[in-house]
Amino acid sequence: MSIRVRATSPTDEQAREALRGKPAAEHRPSENVAKPEGELAFSISDLSLWYSGKQALTRVGLDIPRKKVTALIGPSGCGKSTLIRCLNRMNDLIPGVTIEGNVTYRNADIYGSDVDPVEVRRRIGMVFQKPNPFPKSIYENVAFGAKVNGFRGNLDDLVESSLKRAALWDEVRDDLKKSGLALSGGQQQRLCIARALANNPDVILMDEPCSALDPIATLKIEDLMRELTTDYTIVVVTHNMQQAARVSDYTAFMLTDEEITGQLIEYAPTETMFTQPADQRTEDYISGRFG
Repeated sequence: MSIRVRATSPTDEQAREALRGKPAAEHRPSENVAKPEGELAFSISDLSLWYSGKQALTRVGLDIPRKKVTALIGPSGCGKSTLIRCLNRMNDLIPGVTIEGNVTYRNADIYGSDVDPVEVRRRIGMVFQKPNPFPKSIYENVAFGAKVNGFRGNLDDLVESSLKRAALWDEVRDDLKKSGLALSGGQQQRLCIARALANNPDVILMDEPCSALDPIATLKIEDLMRELTTDYTIVVVTHNMQQAARVSDYTAFMLTDEEITGQLIEYAPTETMFTQPADQRTEDYISGRFG
């Protein structure tokens, strides 16, 4: 495979310099990586990333299946959020980032020179850890992205269908002019999911979407994740082992140790991961011995 180096620093020479002396070439990727059956949404190979020369991911490789829930688990600082942000080029927005390796989405190189990162982010939406509705009405929150992207259909129908898919319509149908900031935390997170759905994505990335929510709101989001896999691919970062076991079809365990940062330890169907992990470190983590 030809390695391509990309960086937000001014010159390719600076990008190459950032990679010199790094341990990526010395690290052997895990052999405990399952190959999902069926059509793939993403194929990731030899993916490494540095923030201003500090390594955050080391030779990560895995395939993510379409219309399934894939969970990324691991202790804080192991590279889960960095990895998920590579899937829609959100890391491009951070100065000093250098990326090596390949990420393909439905067989297309998302880092190709002819690829528009804005279009990548439209097709691959994201929901963040903390709900971040705009200081606008519920209606305008959902319609915002569609308007920016030149949507020419019926906005009323789009808002309604998006809120229904996000399991929020019945709770807000009579209050669409109400500020999105006036909703509860769980409702705000579902509003953000509706906003992402309104852009008609293929994939929804969720970076710890339930960490700031109460148990009831969390269960609603988890139920929603399962429902959305009828039409969408979901990739979720979570620290909650029970949540990963409940909602995901595949689970990837990541770890940073004293020698290697942001490495993939194991990737398997979730049931296999939680009942018969192949690596002792995986078993130690999911059983609560560390992390």
